[in-house]
Amino acid sequence: MTDEKIENMEATEQAAEETPAEKHPNLVTVTESGPCKKKIEIEIPEQKVREYLDKKYQDLRKVAEVPGFRKGRAPLRLIEKRFGSDISNQAKLELIIEAAEAAIKDNNLDTLGDPSIDHEKIELPSTGPMKFDFEVEIRPEFDLPDLEGITVSKPKVEVTEQMVDEQLQTLRRQAGVWTPKDKPAELDDQIIADVVLNVEDHNERNKEDNVEIYVRKTAFAAGIPIEDFDQLMKDARHGDTRKTTVELPSTFYNEDYRGKKVNVEIFVKEVKTLEPAEMNEEFLSRYGASDENDLRDMLRDHLESQAERSAQSAMSEQVYAYLRDKVEFDLPETLVASQALSILQRQYSNLLMQGLSREQIDEQMDRLRAASDQQAKEQLKMFFIMDKVADALDVSVSEEEINSHIAYVAAIRGRRPERMREELARDGSLSQFVLQVREQKAIEKILEKANIVEEQPAEGQKAEEATTEGNSDQSGFE
Repeated sequence: MTDEKIENMEATEQAAEETPAEKHPNLVTVTESGPCKKKIEIEIPEQKVREYLDKKYQDLRKVAEVPGFRKGRAPLRLIEKRFGSDISNQAKLELIIEAAEAAIKDNNLDTLGDPSIDHEKIELPSTGPMKFDFEVEIRPEFDLPDLEGITVSKPKVEVTEQMVDEQLQTLRRQAGVWTPKDKPAELDDQIIADVVLNVEDHNERNKEDNVEIYVRKTAFAAGIPIEDFDQLMKDARHGDTRKTTVELPSTFYNEDYRGKKVNVEIFVKEVKTLEPAEMNEEFLSRYGASDENDLRDMLRDHLESQAERSAQSAMSEQVYAYLRDKVEFDLPETLVASQALSILQRQYSNLLMQGLSREQIDEQMDRLRAASDQQAKEQLKMFFIMDKVADALDVSVSEEEINSHIAYVAAIRGRRPERMREELARDGSLSQFVLQVREQKAIEKILEKANIVEEQPAEGQKAEEATTEGNSDQSGFE
């Protein structure tokens, strides 16, 4: 066989192996059509469309069962007449998908979501090329600022013995017992009372017996919020009656009473004071401590851990602020609108749960929409920035790290880790959880190479800053 014949055979084989896409490439034009949006115009050559259809008919002919003909023997014109509409629609859809995916890939477009293509409006022409266009949103393009050597201030918090004392007293109060007393009511006492309510313009008289009310500046008596309640109950004893008039807020649970004045009568039946738990073996064993010094050491470690978490959180916020201020770019409008709508729907539901009527919420709708739009933009901007930061720092998240973080969150919430993971997977939030872990790791990497300046806390702020997570009535200590 001559060299010329061999070359001709190879050329024939190569031509046979070429797909219609390779023999007849599409004509593709990509133009800007808005912020983070591209318009893609595609023209598929007539010959490519014809070859695609021919192959569809030939493939169908091999398996089609047509009365009066053996399988694979039916005339092609009969196949076209019988199945033409279905074949054309299928071919059109496949050509559109194939061409769109190729155009996106060949032009290196980092798209967000699927292309917006109206298949119904696209025709498969009997002659001439097949033409269509569509728009697609793409990931914002921007440059990151320098991620090394960022100056970050770290709040320094000193855990004092006074802070340990306060935490210890909080634990004792949590384990304490409410005990009746003969003395007048004081701040933070508890009273047991019968409460009678008379709402203006309403004839009914509502009474609730044996209501527990805590003596604080603001208290709730039978669901009625009362300001300066501590002054109202000053020197109150068993058998005393106190009266006040309250204007019910617009968020009150009973819509008929909103904005109305209500006369409140409180008949004191008992005054109780909280007796903190004694520092005995039973109390210490609740926290796995052998003695008071052991418990104090545990509380000190707990406060120091809180202080460190608080400092890390403050430093992370500074990194976020640095990135927000240094990076500017346009956001995809459709994505912003979708995110804003989700936020608005959550706010609407929350306000309904707080007791506002739909009419009251609708009056605030313009403000709510503006706030939702702004919040959506801020969230999406930080999402794109942190995603690019994580890529730049080559941050990945292992299965072990995911399980570790799930276990940590589950422990805080008093849940079983495996049950929590199942719930995250079931409601579709596991991927969001992974993104949060990845973002946290990226921030930690930035802080590793940051210029951290330790600053002293202002006088009198030491205890307040360190116990932010653990003061009030809950110590946060397990």
